[in-house]
Amino acid sequence: MTLVSDEIRVASWNVEHNGFDPDGSDERRHRAYEVMARLEPHIVLRQEETNAWHNHGRIRHQEAQRLGLTSCLSPVSPDSRTPAAVLYDPALFTLVEEITWSTGIGKPMAIPVVRMKGTSQPLSLASVHLCPWSPQIRAIEASRLTVLGEPGKYALFGGDMNSYPHRTGAEKVALPNWSDPALTDAAHFQHRTVERDGKRVSDTVPDAVLAGGKGVFTELGHLAGTVRHQPGALDPTASLWRRDQGPRQRIDRLYCTPNLSGALISLEVVADDEVTAVSDHALLLARFDRAAMQRALTPVSETPEESRT
Repeated sequence: MTLVSDEIRVASWNVEHNGFDPDGSDERRHRAYEVMARLEPHIVLRQEETNAWHNHGRIRHQEAQRLGLTSCLSPVSPDSRTPAAVLYDPALFTLVEEITWSTGIGKPMAIPVVRMKGTSQPLSLASVHLCPWSPQIRAIEASRLTVLGEPGKYALFGGDMNSYPHRTGAEKVALPNWSDPALTDAAHFQHRTVERDGKRVSDTVPDAVLAGGKGVFTELGHLAGTVRHQPGALDPTASLWRRDQGPRQRIDRLYCTPNLSGALISLEVVADDEVTAVSDHALLLARFDRAAMQRALTPVSETPEESRT
């Protein structure tokens, strides 16, 4: 994989149980660090940071140190012991403030608001892990994320959405056939479907809230796959391991406010042998043109000198 110096690389990855196995082994965790480090990312959105808060955040700091990034970890709650993390390059981004969303509904979320060097507008970053067991909660969580897309705001977020893209005709894989006898996980059926016209159908509501209608956000896989015609951008992401939940689906996705979407160069779904050995989710890698992102984050009324003050 060729790395380019004038781009911003954003990775998103749900590493199953943070690379910890039931016997306590954490070999997968260290292998995950190696996979991510080779990408030299500037922003990493991580889900399932199991044990990351133990021992004064020792594991959290190990990951940040290995990647050369600053880590922002969401709180844990009685309902969620697998926090999410945002890691960012301190040489490129300065922290403005850190926002925490914790309402008792769904997973708590930490949102670092940063400023990219040479720009003036704040950028909200979020690692998202929507509720795995309730379509109703996922809809609420998605609706709350739209706050990040209010007029004049800039945001980039993504992660494990635990639901499906709503523009199904553009996808490479069909939605699950819930009548297929091979789908033997009954709980998964309840978790991933909603009632519509008296039938249970696949839950596409979160994506419709985020990227449907007037388009609060741009879903980057859809942009890369349908507008930029990039092979692989719409590849499914999970489950790389299980077979009782049907074929792999594109449940891991990246979003940004439309004012940043023009800077996207590419989006890649990485599901090679190294990734598959570490987690049941593929790794997403988005590449942005650095100069285009800087322009997007600096209003045209400002000069470069003004944006640096």
